[in-house]
Amino acid sequence: MKKLIFFLLTALAMVSCGNGNERLLTSATGSIYECLVVSDEAVKPAVCETMGADMYGLPQMEAYFTTTHVTPAQFDDLFRATRNIVLVDINPNKYTMVKATKARDVWSKPQAMVRIQAPSDEDFMKYWQENGEKLREWLVQEELARQIRFYRANTNKNARAKLNKQGYDMLIPEDYVLIKNEKLGINNGADSVDVLWCCNNKGPMRKDVLVYSYPYTAQEQFSGDSIIAVRNAVMGQLVSAQVEGSHMGTEYKHFPPVTRQVPALRDSVGGFYAMETRGLWKILDGEAMGGPFVSLTRLDQVNGRVVTAEAFLYAPGQKKRNALRQIEAILYTLEMPNESQRRRP
Repeated sequence: MKKLIFFLLTALAMVSCGNGNERLLTSATGSIYECLVVSDEAVKPAVCETMGADMYGLPQMEAYFTTTHVTPAQFDDLFRATRNIVLVDINPNKYTMVKATKARDVWSKPQAMVRIQAPSDEDFMKYWQENGEKLREWLVQEELARQIRFYRANTNKNARAKLNKQGYDMLIPEDYVLIKNEKLGINNGADSVDVLWCCNNKGPMRKDVLVYSYPYTAQEQFSGDSIIAVRNAVMGQLVSAQVEGSHMGTEYKHFPPVTRQVPALRDSVGGFYAMETRGLWKILDGEAMGGPFVSLTRLDQVNGRVVTAEAFLYAPGQKKRNALRQIEAILYTLEMPNESQRRRP
């Protein structure tokens, strides 16, 4: 018995004192893209409206985050384990100015938390109107980073080897099948495009990921119009339907594609940027088929090429936000030839 007590005390000491900075954290609760908003009722509508706003580029309305609200008095240990938290603390006796902090793994793991301290509702509202969407974007990036860590464990080595021969790398999941690895001619054969295409067609939805690259000639190639023009040329050749002459195109009328500059999120190297294009694809001259797509376009400075990684989804009658975000995370693992610092799986 004395030996058993000594063993237990020793084990406890090792856990508590083995590394002064380490703590045992419970697993985070909640599903991906769920967020807990902790605030007084007065500012609840503004925060929940921003976090629960409709995400662009989906064929039906789906929010950036599925939100749940509790007051500070209700925020107990059960809620502290939530994976994404926006915590608003308004107290004129404690604060003289607005302060916002971002933190990871405070009460659980993996967890991302935004804490905003303000002396009044008015001060908070002014800050939130200017910064709420930026804070929401940080939480999105945290979710993407978690998905990337999941992909790192099992990847399609064959597909990655084919991509490596083109000079690039991307964490293509193991359950994605390599469909094509070839050169395409676009613009009546004037330009050559290297294409690698992988697909996961298991279950009720189809997920496709592509990487295609072509020579860099001008900065204008990173405009939204140019990116979509190349996309239409490439996807129009690659993807067809059962009706002869049908091919994939881009939806312009109801949800025109939108391009913006974003950080090229990666684990260990910063400072790289990509042009994100988000919109809807559809089959032209054929069946009524379509769905969301997202792409990241980057510059390969070593080889002088424009590189686009694209993901598109086909999931008729189903919610698409989580599935699209999951394959979107793959795109952020794209590595250029001069980015070898990233930790390999």
